[in-house]
Amino acid sequence: MPVAYLCDFDGTISPEDIGAAFVERFSSGQEATRTQMLEAWLSGEMGHRELTARQCEILSVSSEAALAFSRTFRLDPRFAPFAREALGRGDAVMVVSEGLGFYVQDHLAQVGLGQLPWAANEAVFEDGRVSARFPFADPACDACGNCKAQHVRRYRGRGFHTVLVGDGTSDRHGALAADSILATGSLAEWCRNEGVVHQGFDHFGDVAEFGRRLEQGATPSRRQERA
Repeated sequence: MPVAYLCDFDGTISPEDIGAAFVERFSSGQEATRTQMLEAWLSGEMGHRELTARQCEILSVSSEAALAFSRTFRLDPRFAPFAREALGRGDAVMVVSEGLGFYVQDHLAQVGLGQLPWAANEAVFEDGRVSARFPFADPACDACGNCKAQHVRRYRGRGFHTVLVGDGTSDRHGALAADSILATGSLAEWCRNEGVVHQGFDHFGDVAEFGRRLEQGATPSRRQERA
């Protein structure tokens, strides 16, 4: 059975959270407002879609400056080799991000993966201001801007064994919809606390090794957890 890897971007493909750093950098003087938004999101008072929309509203930046800032970050150097290896054996790799598409698309192009499918929220730059659009939102759910679970379900419907690779809160719905979970960071902690079976990873070298084990005949399972 072919495998589809649905990979989070910020904190996963990119070791640093580019989106969070972008908001912090270009919302000068809005520290209190930014903190209130994050607290409301962490407490469950607002979903990530609303958080992203409201964060964009307090930004002051041009598209050129935004791109220049995002290019100061680097991806996990093991990601591109993993993706090429997986694609080479007939598996699928897609980037699913709750961040902003302008830097997701640009970083993939920089490492020679410009044709890799991806989905993220959209930043619209106009006269130094930013607004957000959500082309991949689920109209029946206001929790997320980009519904990762729908991407997982689409690949499952095409006959793939689905693997959600992620690190954070925005990956939970996608993880619960996937056949297997590779988790790090707060996603791994949540899985442990909630009894959600998963496998841990530290970087995309570990994800590549997971794929090799599957190719050698290991049975994909959510019933394994690495301490």
